[in-house]
Amino acid sequence: MTAPLFIGMPGNEAMARALAQMLGGDTGQLELHAFPDGETYLRFLTDVAGRPLVIVCTLDRPDAKFLPLIFAAATARELGAAGVGLVAPYLAYMRQDRRFKPGEAVTSRQVAELLSNAFDWLVTVDPHLHRYASLGDIYRIPTRVVHAAPLISDWIRHNVGNPHIIGPDSESEQWVSAVAKDAGAPYSVLEKIRRGDRDVAISTHGLRDLGARTPVLVDDIISSGRTMIEAARVLKTIGTAAPLCVAVHGLFADDADALLLKQGARVVTANTVPHQTNAIDVAALMAAGIRELTA
Repeated sequence: MTAPLFIGMPGNEAMARALAQMLGGDTGQLELHAFPDGETYLRFLTDVAGRPLVIVCTLDRPDAKFLPLIFAAATARELGAAGVGLVAPYLAYMRQDRRFKPGEAVTSRQVAELLSNAFDWLVTVDPHLHRYASLGDIYRIPTRVVHAAPLISDWIRHNVGNPHIIGPDSESEQWVSAVAKDAGAPYSVLEKIRRGDRDVAISTHGLRDLGARTPVLVDDIISSGRTMIEAARVLKTIGTAAPLCVAVHGLFADDADALLLKQGARVVTANTVPHQTNAIDVAALMAAGIRELTA
């Protein structure tokens, strides 16, 4: 069987190398730059003809990444690649999963259609499946979703003494309870009132007595970070120890990482989006997902 070829879009080279090493594949090179008018120039520097190709591209801040990604997949097919798969550690455009107001674009479905046309399969980590039962509800290609919760539990168990796991809102309870169970720790869930994208209020009504335990705020994503920031601030006001904030996907819009540090919080994320807070490696999880789809 021909060894797969892994190519990382800009910023994804390290993950592509890690996956290639785990799966007995090779890594290839891609030249990509923008013309003065903003159009994309793309060239494969590695021969892809006859090779199963895996393109690695995490989709934080997706608009600038999306067209080059589609161009790469289409060009690989034109050059004779024996199939093109996508590893997107963070999968964007899952938020808009219904038409909340008349005239809105349901972008989750539209992006799913575009990626389903471009790729043969998809592997991702903990997408925001709120109103969809699975990615199969909107993607027409085989998909594998891998879950980082066991890795987060393991990291907490080995790095945090006497933790108390805290979810920022009721939606996080199922996720937080699983992390807490595997970490062997108690948990609480706070109450959140969202007034806007950057305006939230947090109540400690559901918070159990922490005693001397370390508060560990856990969520699947830190985007604007307002929920985590407000939760850290509220915990600070009631005199708990400095919180640890743990998330799978760290997007950190609006300098959210710096604002969390101002609240005295330590921040840890998985490496689905490259960032200095990355401490939890999901490469082996994604490699297992690729094996399942390509066996």
